[in-house]
Amino acid sequence: MQLNFRDILSVSLILFSVIDILGAIPVIIDLRRKTGHIHAEQATLVAGGIMIAFLYIGKSILNLFGVDINSFAIAGALIIFLIGLEMTLGRNIFKSEDAAAGKAASIVPLAFPVIAGAGTMTTILSLKSQYNEVNILVGILLNLVFIYLVLKSSQWIEIKLGKVGANVLRKVFGVILLAISIKILKTRFGV
Repeated sequence: MQLNFRDILSVSLILFSVIDILGAIPVIIDLRRKTGHIHAEQATLVAGGIMIAFLYIGKSILNLFGVDINSFAIAGALIIFLIGLEMTLGRNIFKSEDAAAGKAASIVPLAFPVIAGAGTMTTILSLKSQYNEVNILVGILLNLVFIYLVLKSSQWIEIKLGKVGANVLRKVFGVILLAISIKILKTRFGV
């Protein structure tokens, strides 16, 4: 197990494009508006824990529950679809009734499936066939640093966008999330 900087860069860029934390900014802003606060540390740690666990025991976990990768991807796609509907239509689907709503929103849907969703986990399993685990681990950690920085600065980003800019971005990315979820479903159903 040795570090290969070229492999780390490749893994980091692949994960960065799949996680797409910059594309998730409208979701993050929307969740922060609903709950009042995003727990950046908690969301980053949980997403990191999920990704690292999936790196080492992902297939075993799914096999334990009798779930295949396709079913897992479809479940993630359905959650992404609902988030997209919520953003596009301006309706609340994910409702929280208690004071712990902010912490809960940092886990579901933010840490999972927005950050560490089915696409990310499937990608991690695929990367294992091409790269050394230690290089994948470093790539995950580099992405987590960037994720944390984006989550921590979500309020500043929203201020820079302005209310109208944030609303437009929210609607546009809501439609994009709907399209991504449909693409996942089409791929899994072979359509």
